[in-house]
Amino acid sequence: MTTELKAAESSVADQLKLGLRRLGKAVVVITAWHEDRRWAMVATAVSELSMDPPSLLACVNRSASLYEPLTAGAAFCINILHRDQLDISLACASAKGEDRFATGRWSADADGVPYLQGAQASFFCTHATYVEHGTHAVIIGNVRHVVIEGDPDPLIYLDGGYSRALRLAQAAR
Repeated sequence: MTTELKAAESSVADQLKLGLRRLGKAVVVITAWHEDRRWAMVATAVSELSMDPPSLLACVNRSASLYEPLTAGAAFCINILHRDQLDISLACASAKGEDRFATGRWSADADGVPYLQGAQASFFCTHATYVEHGTHAVIIGNVRHVVIEGDPDPLIYLDGGYSRALRLAQAAR
């Protein structure tokens, strides 16, 4: 049987989920400082949005603990995980509250926004706006500072599991 699903056998949402399992994405941890506490969640639904102004977007489920701080306007940081930081992804996916910061080396910027030392890149953002759609909100942040560490070797999420990128060829510049 092929992986193609007939509409009668499953919903479009199920088909979408199966199709998106084939889209490898870098694993990130989104962090924020809000109401005198640190917040964190693991995610893959992030993307660049604009270079003028420099901005990123992140899609956050309404059920996520970070949803309220981000929609309330908290500054945040998007940390791209290195392939050796699987333990941090697992901790942020399973632990609650402050326990999410028990794994990894965490610091804070001058505004208190937590960030992961040793991340591939950390993008410090101010809240620009958000748009609610269905079960999620698209959070848009203006990038105010970027920290880049090490050679590119991100942790990738693909087909329900973790992987790493393998460079086949250098892109023409």
